[in-house]
Amino acid sequence: MTSEEHYKKRKPLHDPDVETIVAGIMNGNRQMLSRAITLVESQKPAHEHKAHEILDRCLAKKTAALRIGITGSPGAGKSTFIEALGDEILKSGLTLAILAVDPSSHHSKGSILGDKARMEKLSGRQDVFIRPTPSSGYLGGTSPRTHEAILLCEAAGYDVILVETVGVGQSEVLIESMVDFILLLMLPGSGDELQGIKRGIMEIADSVVITKTDGDQASIASVAKAEFEAALMMLPAKHPFWHRNVHLTSAIENKGIKEVWQDILAFFSEMQKRSLLEERRRQQLKQLLYTVVEERLKKEFYTSPEVLQSIERIEEQVLSAELSPFSGAKTLMDAFRK
Repeated sequence: MTSEEHYKKRKPLHDPDVETIVAGIMNGNRQMLSRAITLVESQKPAHEHKAHEILDRCLAKKTAALRIGITGSPGAGKSTFIEALGDEILKSGLTLAILAVDPSSHHSKGSILGDKARMEKLSGRQDVFIRPTPSSGYLGGTSPRTHEAILLCEAAGYDVILVETVGVGQSEVLIESMVDFILLLMLPGSGDELQGIKRGIMEIADSVVITKTDGDQASIASVAKAEFEAALMMLPAKHPFWHRNVHLTSAIENKGIKEVWQDILAFFSEMQKRSLLEERRRQQLKQLLYTVVEERLKKEFYTSPEVLQSIERIEEQVLSAELSPFSGAKTLMDAFRK
């Protein structure tokens, strides 16, 4: 056997084709699922076509996974809470996928990606898939390919998909276009911070979870609970059939975790009873369609030869006040249209 023939024979092990990856995903192969997500997240043009083929094939598999978004203030213990909630989910006999988005540095573009290490109890389980992903500076609380990763996890047959966002902020509301239920995690005593929390993130929450309510924090947590309940009553209802609850939890004492999970199950039960889940999936796919269109337009704009030829000159004219940013933008768009 020549070296070339030997390479061709071995290549599928290192660079599996679309058929191999899709078959692996459908059979619950975590290695193939990870490989597919890597291809989807890749910035290399050579990977794009392959990633799209995989996504097209995986979308054909209809699933009824529960999509849950988890966001919260820095230090609220999202990873610790997710590990406790994940344990409760597994007790229900369901499989679990966790997409944990870590913030990226604006300077180095690097990310610690430490969530898998923090979730020690779950990371060793065969019925759990954990994928830490850098946000890459994406201003949505998620990563640029979170929605696609959710679709791949569903094709792999996971019953519950948890998406942990970067943290509370105005841009976190993008998570609503990907998941069905959103938990907002806050610390005891954070009722005083209500004025500082963007109204948007409060409006998209389906339940509020106050974490770390053990020990000396118990009395403070009770006050925070009352304040959040009052704040939620002042907001318009997100769903006419759903009352937002505020839960007091402690991952250390396993307090309130079961109640949060029961709350989530009750919500999905109501969604299915009213046949709303399928319509929500349709809206999520529609949102993804236009997100991808906007992304591709932006990419084509900045790689257009006509734009590249004139962008530095236009930028200099704007910086020297010879041209307004508005006129400069119009000039670049005219060049792009040509």
